[in-house]
Amino acid sequence: MERERRQPPESPAGLRSFVLASLAGTTAAVLGPLALAVVLAAFALLTFSGYLLTRQSDPGLTTEFALLLTVLIGALAQSTPGWAAGLAVVVAGVLASKTTLHGFVRNVLSTQEMESALLLAAAALVVLPLLPDHKIAWLAGLNLHTLWLLAVLVMAIQSLGHIAVRALGSRRGLALSGLAGGFVSSTATIASMAQRARLAPAARTDCLRAALLSNVATVLELSALIALIQPALLTGLLPAVGLYGAGALLAVGATWRKGSGAEPLLPSATTPQASAKKRPFQPLHAVLFASILAGVLLVADMTRSWLGSSGAIVATGLAGFADAHAASASAAQFAASGAFTPLQALLAIGLTLSTNAISKMIAGFAGAQWRFGVANAAVQTGIVSLFWLGLWLGTPFLHKAHG
Repeated sequence: MERERRQPPESPAGLRSFVLASLAGTTAAVLGPLALAVVLAAFALLTFSGYLLTRQSDPGLTTEFALLLTVLIGALAQSTPGWAAGLAVVVAGVLASKTTLHGFVRNVLSTQEMESALLLAAAALVVLPLLPDHKIAWLAGLNLHTLWLLAVLVMAIQSLGHIAVRALGSRRGLALSGLAGGFVSSTATIASMAQRARLAPAARTDCLRAALLSNVATVLELSALIALIQPALLTGLLPAVGLYGAGALLAVGATWRKGSGAEPLLPSATTPQASAKKRPFQPLHAVLFASILAGVLLVADMTRSWLGSSGAIVATGLAGFADAHAASASAAQFAASGAFTPLQALLAIGLTLSTNAISKMIAGFAGAQWRFGVANAAVQTGIVSLFWLGLWLGTPFLHKAHG
C-alpha cells in the first residue's frame, strides 16, 4: 500500500505486485530451496527490466530492492512468521519515512556529527571487541576491555547531552549546556559559567543555575559507572546519591525562583547552528578519562602494597581533584576485584566527591564573581554533606546485604 500511494501510476510495481511477490516467496519456500532460487532470479530479472523502463523519471533503486526483499519476507514467513511480520513493518516504515530520513541526513545531521558517530561506532564495535577481557598481570591487573568500555560510555553520555541540546533548541540552551557539560566535566562547566556570568552580569542567576545543573549530571554519571562496574555497591550508595541529587535539584529550583523568568541572551556558541558544528563528544577527554582511571588504579595499587588499604583509599580520594568519575570508578573497580571492601570503596568515593567539590569551589571564583563563587561554594558544601549523610544512612543496608 505504501508503494501504491508513493509511486507514480506508470511504476511497474504497485500494491498487487508486492502482494504477489510475497506469495511467490511463500510458495517457493514450501516447494524447496531450488524453487526459491528460481523465483528470486526471476524477480531480479523483472525488477532490472522495470528499472530500465523507469530510470529516466525515477533513477532510484528503492522499489526494486523492496520488491526482492518482499519475496524473501514471504519465504521467511514459512519458518519464522514473527520475524517476517516485524521485518515487513520495518521495511514499510523505511519506505514511508523517505522525506524525514533524507531531510535529517542532508539538512540536520552535520558532517562533524556524522564523523563522530562513525568514530563512536568504531570505538564500540571495532576496538572494544579486540581488547582482552581479563586482568593483565604485567599491567597490575588492569582490564583493558573494562577501561575502554568506560571510555565508550563517557563518549555515549556526552553524545546524548549533545543530542538534547540540538533537539530542544537554543532557548533552553544555557541550562541544557550546563547539564550536558556536567557529563564531560562539572568543574570545567562551573568555571565556564562563572566566566560567562562576569561577561553578562544580568544573566548571573541563569549561569549559576546552569552550573548547579552540572552537579546533577555528576551524580547521574557516577551512578551509571558504579552500576556498570560493581552493582553491589549501589545498596549502600543509593541513599547518598539520592540526597546529593535532591540537594542539587533543590538548589537549582531556588535559582529558578530567584530568576526573572526572562530568557538570557545566549552567545552564538549555544545556537543550534553552532552546536551542529561542534563534536558531540570529545574523544581525547574519553581517552584521558580511561588514562586517569588506569593511573589511579596503578598508583592506588602501589600505595596499598606499601601502606595498606587506608593509603589506597586516601590516594583514590585525592585523585578526585582531577576527575571525580575516574577516581570513583577506580574505587568501584577495587571493590570488584576484592582489593577494597564495599565500605572502603564507599569511603573512597565519598573522599573523591569531597576533593572534587573543592575543585568546583575554586572554579566558581574563576570569573572573579564573588556572589557567584560564594553561592556555588555553599551549594557544594551542602550537597557533599548530604552525600556523607547518605553514606552513613546506607551503611546498615550495606552490612545487611553483605552478611
